[in-house]
Amino acid sequence: MRIRRILAAVIATAALAGLGLTGAATATASSVTPGECTDGGGTIDRSTPVLPTCRGGMYDGQTVD
Repeated sequence: MRIRRILAAVIATAALAGLGLTGAATATASSVTPGECTDGGGTIDRSTPVLPTCRGGMYDGQTVD
């Protein structure tokens, strides 16, 4: 029983740490070039209202300059 609680705490901590790293990476790299988008496996969606957006691949959801 005690091992289960410790294991659950370790898993929860690792999950929260992973979310923090993901948020930091997204915040620092908010826009990509068209070449980076397509090289990362995405396509450029020009139908978005403000700026084109990379759809799919490694840079999914980031703006394209």
